[in-house]
This record gives sequence, C-alpha cells and structure tokens, in this order.
Amino acid sequence: MQHVDLNSVPLRDVESTADPLRRVQVGFPHSSAVGNASTATVYFELEQGMHVGPHRDSAEELLLILEGEGEATVGDETGIARTGEIVTVPAMELHNIRNVGTGPLRVLGFFSASTVIATFETPVERDGPQVFVIGGPMPIALLLAEPVPA
Repeated sequence: MQHVDLNSVPLRDVESTADPLRRVQVGFPHSSAVGNASTATVYFELEQGMHVGPHRDSAEELLLILEGEGEATVGDETGIARTGEIVTVPAMELHNIRNVGTGPLRVLGFFSASTVIATFETPVERDGPQVFVIGGPMPIALLLAEPVPA
C-alpha cells in the first residue's frame, strides 16, 4: 500500500533567475518511478505573488487547491481557484497558476499518466532546461533548440 503524508513530501525549491516571481517548492509523491502504473501526482507550494511558470504537460491534470487562492490560467481562460476547488487542465494545454491570496498556496495535482513530460515556455534558468520528465527512472531535464509553439 502506498501511503503519502503531504506534510512530509520532500520538496525541491525551484527559483528562476530570469523571473523573480517564478518560485515554487515542488515534489512528485506518485509516479511510475515509485511503481504507479497509470497515475502521478504533483504537490507544490507557492508563496504570495509567486507562480509556477507557463507550461504544457503531456497528460491531463486535475489541480486541487488544498489551501489558499490561486489565479489559474488554462489556455485563454483565467479564473480564481480557492481552497476545495479543482481546476481541469487538458493534456498539452498551456497553463500556469499564481498565488493571489494572502497566505501560502498549496496544490495537489493528479495526472492521468504515471510518466509525464512537462514543457515550459521559458527555461527556469537562463539557457537552462525547458523539458522535464516526471516519473522517469532518473530525473531528466532537456534544453529545447526552438521555443515551444503556442
């Protein structure tokens, strides 16, 4: 039985030197890397004013707001998502979320695949990777030769 306490999920700090408002603490408690056959999860926290960064995921994602208030953009639509609400992100749809509340934003995302490829519009670091594979046997990050198409 897999059992995950979100309060003890190891989180990685991801900060952008190119965008000071792009800062997130993120972990992936479920994926093919830990034996899941068809699902993965992402848990992340954003401080006030911070955002994840526009990106596309290879699998559909449901974002459950555990705490706080976020401005979610999915494709051409933007709206406020609050504690207890779920945002649906279709596979390969450009999306981002920003903390617009007064406290931390805590989010649990559910993917419809156990291995997910996330492609960011811009690298986290200048000249850094834009493509990340979640659930692979080892962390994989790749540079793109060309910008991500809109």
